[in-house]
Amino acid sequence: MDKIGVLVTHKPLPYLEQELTRRGCRLFRLWESPESRRLEFCRENSSEIRAIVGNSNFGADAATIDALPKLEIVASFSVGLDKVDLPKCKERGIRVTNTPDVLTDDVADLAIGLTISVMRRIPSADKYARSGAWKKGEYTLTTRFSGKRVGILGLGRIGLAIAKRAEAFDCPISYYSRSEKPHPNYTYYSTPIDLASNCDILVVACALTEETRHIVNRAVIDALGTKGVLINIGRGPHVDEPELVAALVEGRLGGAGLDVFENEPHVPEELFALDNVVLVPHVASATIETRTAMADLVLGNLEAHFLKKPLLTAVV
Repeated sequence: MDKIGVLVTHKPLPYLEQELTRRGCRLFRLWESPESRRLEFCRENSSEIRAIVGNSNFGADAATIDALPKLEIVASFSVGLDKVDLPKCKERGIRVTNTPDVLTDDVADLAIGLTISVMRRIPSADKYARSGAWKKGEYTLTTRFSGKRVGILGLGRIGLAIAKRAEAFDCPISYYSRSEKPHPNYTYYSTPIDLASNCDILVVACALTEETRHIVNRAVIDALGTKGVLINIGRGPHVDEPELVAALVEGRLGGAGLDVFENEPHVPEELFALDNVVLVPHVASATIETRTAMADLVLGNLEAHFLKKPLLTAVV
């Protein structure tokens, strides 16, 4: 890939940046440019840029693609592709790849971790012990996870991995997806409201599309109810965030564990004081092992494309 121009939309994993540089790529660091100048930056370097490396927050929208007439491939450092204009890529004949499978286990692990953290109030209990409050009395009783009914929005790779982990805790599994899946041990519901009405924990694990944007709305939240827990390891816009905040503040929802938010990195401040809410900064796949494997997939797809070999994880 000697001298191939690669537009990197975000500050990358050091390993990925080092490997791209080692392979002779010329890197154009879009994240270093002020947001108001990013399209201009693309146009100024358009004669050299043949590839984009994006992620779940900064991909390749139509305007960016139009500014890059020599663009051949978008290699996303993520599974989700909601930040890539796929129709525009198809129209231009631009290849698109992502990083599936390698992050499934870590995301599923975090979903279970968030669930237990919310139900057992682990962050709050940690503060209680550290502050010395334990000397004044016992910590409050919490709720067990084992045996609770787990509902999953989206039974793809990640949804299935979450289901398998929850089964180890003797949790009955139900799900909603576009169609019923060949998993007879899991109960299928044809609407998100029906699913929410029949579970204690609702986990968002579907892809973000126009159809799934705000799939968790007020009606779903109210169906989950005052003892229900919402876990979101999908994308922030899956959930109507103002409605979620209102339900938590008003006590209409039992709790929430959130890895993603509608306007990252901004987190609603109303949630900060709530002990029944656990917040983490979009870290579901953020382990050394997984991020390195994701980087290797990005590198492998770029190399395959420019060597005219089959892509490893082609989407378009």
